[in-house]
Parts: sequence; structure tokens; C-alpha cells
Amino acid sequence: MAGSCARTLSRALLLLLFLVFAALLSAGPAAADEQDTARVSGRLVDAGEPIADAQVRALDSDGAEAATTTSDEAGRWSLEVPEGTYTFEVVDDTLPEDVSVQGTVTRQVTAGRVNAVVFTFGEVRTGQGTPLYARVIHLAIDGLRFGLVIAVAAIGLSLVYGTTGLTNFSHGELVTLGAVFAWVFNVTMGFSLLVAALLSVVAGVAVGWLNNAGIWRPLRKRRIGLIPQLVVSIGVAISLRYLILMLFSDRTQAFADHTVSVQRHWGPIAITDTNLMTIVVSVVVLIAVAVMLQKTRIGKAMRAVADNKALAAASGINVERVITYVWCLGGGLAGLGGVLLAISELGGRVQWEMGFKLLLLMFAGIILGGIGTAYGALLGCLIVGMLVQLSTLVINPDLKYVGGLLILIFILIVRPQGILGSRERIG
Repeated sequence: MAGSCARTLSRALLLLLFLVFAALLSAGPAAADEQDTARVSGRLVDAGEPIADAQVRALDSDGAEAATTTSDEAGRWSLEVPEGTYTFEVVDDTLPEDVSVQGTVTRQVTAGRVNAVVFTFGEVRTGQGTPLYARVIHLAIDGLRFGLVIAVAAIGLSLVYGTTGLTNFSHGELVTLGAVFAWVFNVTMGFSLLVAALLSVVAGVAVGWLNNAGIWRPLRKRRIGLIPQLVVSIGVAISLRYLILMLFSDRTQAFADHTVSVQRHWGPIAITDTNLMTIVVSVVVLIAVAVMLQKTRIGKAMRAVADNKALAAASGINVERVITYVWCLGGGLAGLGGVLLAISELGGRVQWEMGFKLLLLMFAGIILGGIGTAYGALLGCLIVGMLVQLSTLVINPDLKYVGGLLILIFILIVRPQGILGSRERIG
């Protein structure tokens, strides 16, 4: 009975993945070339209040008006223009008397994509005019959000290492696949972003199961060493990365119904609805994982296998089944992490190598916290996220990910086992 259910579930997961890849093939980069015009949209919001009946114009490279529209009661506006570079402006005479806009916005408009334009309202403020404490609070909140996203994506990487000893360099591509799946479900298949995110988690579980069943279980049965397996994971990472590039796009693609969210203010604390939602979802998921590891039979089995695989097998635990669950859990969490990363860090956009760029920070976080432990991964990723964001106080924001490499080097020199890790005994 259990075997029949497993086979049915496997076929359903494979069918889901087949539909996703079929959609990718049909909605590849060439599909955008069939369209002559591109849709541009945005929302006019000043201090949390939408601006209605304001006129937005698109000017071409010669300064001629290409299109114009008016914002609705919620401040939303949209227009269509041919592909090209345009300057977008809000007509001052159509704004309320006490509202001013900070200049114009120039951007490249591409057909087949959601082109969002964001205007800034109010008086121009420089970074020097913002109090230091306010900048620190803002970056700390952003670091908390970023650290939680890294933790959601990295827990599976840590659990896989704890149960199998594999250092999986292809985990970043699982993060990218989660965002790509969500984009396919949202843009190509027409599901809402929430439903698309849930389906991408299911697809991530399927990818994790296929990874283990198709690659890693056969290698373990053949007793292939961990170093060759590490090299295989690098090959899998490169293959998946360029498969995504071939089927998806080399350009950044936006979700269909993602809009710029309003920033909420509570005293010195300012946070957008999107970032607040990201923090809440991440905390709920991480608490659920912690409860699962502590209270459920499969969670206790995962911890037992991670602690001592031979002793767990001698105690009657089916080690291979536990490893399969770990891969499925890791794939699902990586998929969710990819969606959260795209929504909160990349402004609702998906990039073909976004997971690869995050991989270094995931490794830095789990090594800092103690590789192989879920709680260590959480703690380490939170610290890494905070340090990466706070480092922009003194370095160029474009170089902030370099801090992850410095943290990795420092921890390996000072405390290789990490904060919550234990020293390996010899003999």
C-alpha cells in the first residue's frame, strides 16, 4: 500500500515538473519578440497615501510624447509603448498642491516583461541628511529580513550535509529553480503570486526527490567517496544553471502581479509591506521546521542520522528513507527561499543565476553557525544577513556580498566548527 502511494506521488511530481518545463519551452525568450509594444506600470504614493488623477507621460529619446495616462484612486497607472528607452515623468500641474515629485525616471522598456517605474515624492534627501541611528535601524531590519531568507534557503543545505556528509554546490540552483517555477506558474500559467509560490514549493520538493533518486542514492550505493560527490555536485550546479539560462532567459524577468508596496512608519522604524510579509513568512516556516525536528518521528530520525548514521541504522531507523525526506525538505525550502529572495531582495524579479550569487552567503551562514545543524544554520545566516547589510555603512553596496567571503575565511581560521558546532574527535 505504501509503495503504491509512493509511486502515485512520484508520478504526480514528475507530471508537475513536465508541465513546468513545457511552459518554459513555450514561454522562452523568443516569445517576447512577437510583441511590438510593452506595458509599463507603477503606483504613485506619497507618505503612504495614493495619488489619484495624476498624469504620467512617456517621452521618447527625442523628447516627444509617446504615451500618457492618469492614475486611478489607488494611485496605479499603466500605459503601452513600443520597445525602447523612455523618460517617464509626472506632470506637476496634476499633483496636489502639497506634493512634489523628485525628477524623472529613464529606463529601457522591453516587450513581454512587466516594466515597473517608481517615482519618489517629497523633498530630495541625501544620505548625509539622514541621521546615523535611523540608517542603522533601517539596515538592521533589512539585515534581519535578508538573514531569514538566507536561513530558509540554507537549512536544507545544512541538513543534507549533516545526514550524508555531502557539500552540495548545486543547492544554489535549487533556489533559482524555486523562483523560476513561481514565475512560470504566475506569468505563463496565470496563477496568482501566492498560489504560484505554493506550487513552486511543491515543485522544489519534486526536484529534491529527483536529485536524490537520480544522482545521490546511486552514488551512495556504489560507495563513491565524498570528494568525488562534491565534484559531481559542481557539475550538477553548472548543468542546471545553464539549463535554466537556456529555457528561461538571460534577462531579469518580473512577476506579473507584483507591485511596489507602501512603506510603513513606526517612529524610527520604516519597513515595506513586502519585507514585513517576508519576515513573517520566514519566521513561521523556521518555527515549523524547528517543531518538526523536535516533536515528530521523522524529525527525531533526521537528528539521529545526522548525529550518528551507523547507530541510527542499528536502532532500526531506515537511513535511506530519512535521507530522502531530507532532500525533499531541502528542495521545498530552497524553492520557498528563491521566491522570497526574488520578491524582497530583487524587487519582484527573477534572475537566472540568483541562487548561485546567494550560495556563498549560505555557506558562510551554515559554517558560522555550525555546519550540519539546522539551528546553527539559522543563527549563522541571521548574523551573516545583518553583517552584510550593515557593512554598507562603510563600503559600497555593490561590494556587500564580499563580506560573506571574509566571514567564511575568518570563521574557518578561528573556529572551524562554528558557533553551535562541536569539535570532531580523532581516535
